[in-house]
Amino acid sequence: MTREHQRPVLQPSAAFDGIIGSDDPEAAHRLAQETSWALLHRVRQVADPEIVQRVVEVAAGDGINDITELWARESPHSLAGVLWRLYLLRRIAIADPEGTADLFARGSRRIGTIDPIVVGAAEPATPESIAELCDRILRGAFVGDLGATLDRAAAYARVMAAGAAELADDRDVHDEAHGTELTTRAFRYATIARELDGAARRWRDGTLG
Repeated sequence: MTREHQRPVLQPSAAFDGIIGSDDPEAAHRLAQETSWALLHRVRQVADPEIVQRVVEVAAGDGINDITELWARESPHSLAGVLWRLYLLRRIAIADPEGTADLFARGSRRIGTIDPIVVGAAEPATPESIAELCDRILRGAFVGDLGATLDRAAAYARVMAAGAAELADDRDVHDEAHGTELTTRAFRYATIARELDGAARRWRDGTLG
């Protein structure tokens, strides 16, 4: 599915920097929309695997921090908010590869749904395989069916939520504070899963902002 969107307005970097630090929420919202749709359309039109991979790899560096600072403020009903959530899942896997792989393995055993199959992770879950999985999910936003990618990302987030909940149960007995932290993490993953499910529906019916 495609979406007609206003052609992005190219702005000088000084204007961009000013908007990021400004108190003008409407300007920031407009720029978040323009940058997210421009990125999606540009990469899809080129369809160059090297360019797609470079877009994915910015999740490992600081090159997109200013843009994602804008995207992070956006609703999950918008493309900017959706892309921020996909980048966030990737950044978490980079920041804590061992912990992410452990939560995914725990969640896959616990969840009792087809979500691990939908995600399609290699077995057994390792830091390397989960990093590659998050790469494939993020890459899918720029090639193929975005709706299917969001379904897959939502399934991944549900597995992670289940894993965090299971580990929270284990840790509550020995370290209540850590157990509470993991319970909060499980809630956040579950929230992202619901948001991505909703975004997939909006992408398919043409109402993603």
